[in-house]
Amino acid sequence: MKDDKTRFQFVVHEHDASHLHYDFRLEMEGVLRSWAIPKGPSMNPSEKRLAVQVEDHPLEYMDFEGIIPEGQYGAGTVRIWDCGTYVLLEKKKDSITFFLKGKKLQGNFILVQFRGSRKGNEWLLIKQKDEYAQPGWKLKPIRQDRRDEKS
Repeated sequence: MKDDKTRFQFVVHEHDASHLHYDFRLEMEGVLRSWAIPKGPSMNPSEKRLAVQVEDHPLEYMDFEGIIPEGQYGAGTVRIWDCGTYVLLEKKKDSITFFLKGKKLQGNFILVQFRGSRKGNEWLLIKQKDEYAQPGWKLKPIRQDRRDEKS
C-alpha cells in the first residue's frame, strides 16, 4: 500500500459490557463511524462478521480506555484492542472498502450493508484475500490474555 495523504485513524475497542463485543470505529467526516461486532473482527477471509452500526462517536473517543459506570449506556470495561491508520479505497451507499494498517488488523477489508435489513444498520465486516490474510486466525480477547497472565 503506497503512502497516501488520505490516511485516517481507526480503533477497535474491546467492550466488556453486558456481553463481550468489539466496537469498530473509523474516522470519517469529522466523527468516528461505529459498528458493534459481537464476535470481533477477523483476519480470516472466510469469516464474515456481523457489524451493527451504532451512533457516531466524537473523535476524542479514539483514545478512550476505562470503565463506563453502572447505570450509564454501555456500562462496562472498554480497552483498546487495536488501532492504527486506514486508507479509504471506495465508499458507496451500501459498502465501504478500506486498507487497515494496525497492530493486529492489516490489509484490505470491506463493510457491506445487508440488503433488506429492517433497521438498515446491519453490515458484514469481511477481510479480503490479500497477502495479510490469515485463514487459521483466531481472535484473542484482551481480558483472556490478562487471565492467562495470572495463571
